Amino acid sequence: MELLTKAQNTTTGKKTQYRMKTKKLCYRLSSTVDQFKWLFKREVTPKAYILKNVDFEARPGEITAIAGASGAGKTTLLEIVAANECSTFSESIRLVTQEEALFPLLTVEETLLYSARLRFHGGHQKATARVSELLRELGLQHVANVRIGSESNRGISGGEKRKVSIGVDLVHDPAVLLLDEPTSGLDSSSALDVALLLKTMASTQGKTMFLTIHQPGFRILELIDQILLLSNGTVIHNGPLHILEQRLRYAGHSIPLQVNVLEFAIEVMEDLIIHVEESEIEYGEIEGEFKHVRPNSIIGNVYEDRVLYANPLFKEGICAGYYIFMNAANDPRRAKLQTQIGFFAFSLTFLMSSATEGLPIYLQERRILMRETSRGAYRISSYVISNTLVFLPFLLGVALLYATPVYWLVGLRREIDGFLYFSLVVWMVILMSNSLVACFSALVPNFIMGTSLVAGLMGSFFLFSGFFIPKEDIPSYWTFMHYLSLFKYPLECFLINEYGGEQGRRRCLQSVGGDCILYGDWFLMQQGLKPSQKWINLGIMLGFIIGYRWLGFLILWYRSYRISK
Repeated sequence: MELLTKAQNTTTGKKTQYRMKTKKLCYRLSSTVDQFKWLFKREVTPKAYILKNVDFEARPGEITAIAGASGAGKTTLLEIVAANECSTFSESIRLVTQEEALFPLLTVEETLLYSARLRFHGGHQKATARVSELLRELGLQHVANVRIGSESNRGISGGEKRKVSIGVDLVHDPAVLLLDEPTSGLDSSSALDVALLLKTMASTQGKTMFLTIHQPGFRILELIDQILLLSNGTVIHNGPLHILEQRLRYAGHSIPLQVNVLEFAIEVMEDLIIHVEESEIEYGEIEGEFKHVRPNSIIGNVYEDRVLYANPLFKEGICAGYYIFMNAANDPRRAKLQTQIGFFAFSLTFLMSSATEGLPIYLQERRILMRETSRGAYRISSYVISNTLVFLPFLLGVALLYATPVYWLVGLRREIDGFLYFSLVVWMVILMSNSLVACFSALVPNFIMGTSLVAGLMGSFFLFSGFFIPKEDIPSYWTFMHYLSLFKYPLECFLINEYGGEQGRRRCLQSVGGDCILYGDWFLMQQGLKPSQKWINLGIMLGFIIGYRWLGFLILWYRSYRISK
């Protein structure tokens, strides 16, 4: 298969144009098939080819469409072309996937501006100018300040959302655009609007448009220059639509008035099949060249260290942080000892469990992250750092909103240093649980699995925290869970903060007949706690935060590596 080649262009001042051409392209799955993803692999001998001797040529200024029934190999051909070309011409070719991965709470202009700032070497002014130009080209000026929206929060229409998805990959003006079914899921009017947009860009800007299409209407077919009709990976027709119509009539078919030529050709495919000589296929070359391509994968730049990023790491972190940020009566009575300890346990349970609400946000961000990083928009590390920095002040505000009224209402130690330390521990608890959820959201496949896993871990951590079962009563083979528990260390911090210090030595917790039988410092000794653990535990909690974030980074990096490879 040939790589992109420069088309003849004698006009000076115009951007370089490219054409794509393949000759006897064949593809089948490699012998190693990942049946159960990360668990294990099983050797399966492939029985059939997905693509067989595919020839086509996509020229600049034209729309070349791949058509065929489901399973004909349309998306596979598109991804193979993208995988082969993107590694060499990463700045000149872009693949627009069928799945729309956009943040629902960003406006149209913000979405395009963010993509432009990440991919442009120039400053903010240059990116803003390009976005304004792109909004005019896409016809989105009237919805520039409207949010993208989601299923629950209505935003722009489906056709406008598809234009934004195309615009995200048009910000740096690529010469070749690969699109996977850009009109699917749209009504006839929106689909025609998208097709007219692609035709206008192809004819006026000389772009090479190569796309897959499913059930196009009459007016959309008139905009397509070349049709590549596939059946079971074999080329049935390659050329203009009127030639296909002539072949159908020559075969003795009469095309009904209410059915377009392409749909009718797919129905009577057997009469048009061109026999392919299987003996000409070269097995070794095919498997070796395309073994890294998998169906339904997002193709992009393969290795992070080979990508020429448009911006430094610091600027990526700032932009990604902005992206993530735009998308998230005093009781005088003293409570008794057991009541206060129960309150501490309740607070930890409430704060830990509330962090699972961020799981769907992380899963949505992961889908967009995999798409963006596979295209070389930014690094995984930029996302992790910026995500952490954005959540730090936000979760601090959440901690203060919880700690400020609760601390005084419950009647804990009425000193400002006690309140500040309590608020700090609450903040660390929320950061720990948030980091745990961020880590496992990178691992689990969906929300249900993530909720079950996080809830199970939280329950185990609470069980082995020392609140229900003392450390001495925990079986030796489960002792490690006591030290891994996220509840153990903040619970001890709460107890030391409330019953430790100089005031704890004078504070009576239980008395009989007017005589004190339990002071605060005695209680801490019974629990095996020392005042010095007040700050040591904070350090351990900080270690958990960093550890879970680092583990989440490694999982995301591995996912991105597998998708790219």
